[in-house]
Amino acid sequence: MTLKEQLSDAMKAAMKARDTLRLSAVRMVRAAITNREIESRTELDNQAVIDVISTLAKQRRESIRMYREGNRPELAEKEEQELAVLLEFLPAQLSPAEIDACITTVIQEIDAHGLKDMGRVMKAVTPITAGKADGKIVSDAVRRLLA
Repeated sequence: MTLKEQLSDAMKAAMKARDTLRLSAVRMVRAAITNREIESRTELDNQAVIDVISTLAKQRRESIRMYREGNRPELAEKEEQELAVLLEFLPAQLSPAEIDACITTVIQEIDAHGLKDMGRVMKAVTPITAGKADGKIVSDAVRRLLA
């Protein structure tokens, strides 16, 4: 079952259960996927759908941070609930130890030394961690391990 089919099933289940928050989150994802398909004029595969969901999850994390800083806990709570729905459709997230192990392996493979090689390491690590870890977390880990 493709990710788009899972989203359709989740939308139907949310409608039947009258779960408005879940329904709006799934509809938001489906709308973003449709928009991306219109832009690219092709049907998205599972990896492209994961990229769309990852982007939406990143937006939610940023919104949560902004709402917390702006002292708006009720809005941050809503964004957290939407983020939880989005994370259900993403692959299991890597732990910090798994991210470090992956980065260390790549550093050894490409023989990177120091921060000057950060771009090369990120280029090699990004496809491995796509959808499984937030890019900022990966970037921070690469910077820490190369320093």
